[in-house]
Amino acid sequence: MKMQSTPQISQMNGPIPLSFCIVLYQDGRVERLVDRPLEEYFSAIRTAGVAWIDCSTKDDNREFEQIAQIAGFSKIPVPKLTTGFYSAYEDYDTELGIMLPSATVKAEKLKVHPLFVLIRDNFILTVHSEEINRLLRFSRYAPPFFKRISAETTVDKITLMLERIIDENNDRNFEYLREIEMHGDAISKSLIEERLAKKKIAHDIYNMKHVLIDYLNVLWATKDVVDSLRYGDADLVTNDEKLLGRIGILSDNIDRHIELSEQMSNVLSSGLEVMQSIYNNQLQNLNNRFALVTAYLTVLGTAFLVPNTIATIAGSGVMGGSMGAQWWYIPLLGISTIGATAVSLLWVIHVWKKREEE
Repeated sequence: MKMQSTPQISQMNGPIPLSFCIVLYQDGRVERLVDRPLEEYFSAIRTAGVAWIDCSTKDDNREFEQIAQIAGFSKIPVPKLTTGFYSAYEDYDTELGIMLPSATVKAEKLKVHPLFVLIRDNFILTVHSEEINRLLRFSRYAPPFFKRISAETTVDKITLMLERIIDENNDRNFEYLREIEMHGDAISKSLIEERLAKKKIAHDIYNMKHVLIDYLNVLWATKDVVDSLRYGDADLVTNDEKLLGRIGILSDNIDRHIELSEQMSNVLSSGLEVMQSIYNNQLQNLNNRFALVTAYLTVLGTAFLVPNTIATIAGSGVMGGSMGAQWWYIPLLGISTIGATAVSLLWVIHVWKKREEE
């Protein structure tokens, strides 16, 4: 395997934290190196049948480009690979570059880190942010896995390793759907809590829908890469239908989680509809209260209108100004007030009954 010049390697000849190298030799031996300098990794894989190197970085793009150059990847345009929307697939015959999204959910916020996978000759190089370590668990069980595939051809071994790496990344991404569902269930429960501010609940629903949209983008981006491997003609990927079927299973699993995510989105949309119904009911109750107050004021206004008219006539000089001194004047005011009040009240009750029937 052709390596880059020693001066380039010396730039990163110190131990890389959270890095490892799994080497399968031609005689079937498997060696696992952990937290060593890159130069030591590359020295170990010169006589290997197949190998897998994994590196963690702080600055994904800059350090990734440097590691790719040291590893001898000269055909793949790293800037193009790193600028994809969550994922990328670059096939250059003897070199294959892939970017996969690795999602993390913290404090109800989704963050997506790129997982770069580079393949050439007989080894796979994976580079990712130190904030994700999902491949570390697989690395602990990688030696037995390497022994099981030792009888396969090189291209089949590479395909099986790539399939397992993608599967491990997908499994960790899928786990976050449970957290999103649990938070969505908590939001749904808060809808029945009268003491909680509905404005805050609406804000939480919007934030969760935004997280879910980003999560769906992660799934769709991963599916694009998997389908490219499944139907593509990359020279570094096997043509064996049985092994390609395993990649097809990955695509089917992604489809199922996309369906689950879309159902979750519908549930959250229903929550927004419930919020709208609650606001409409509150507004309707407020309108009903105003209508009731208006009805009472109408009854009172009409009740005092008739006696007020009579009093106005009495003060206008009718009967020589002696109408107010008549014995029947006070009873007339009382009777007219009671009668007008009764008629107004009966009319308002009649109108309210008609509204309830409608």
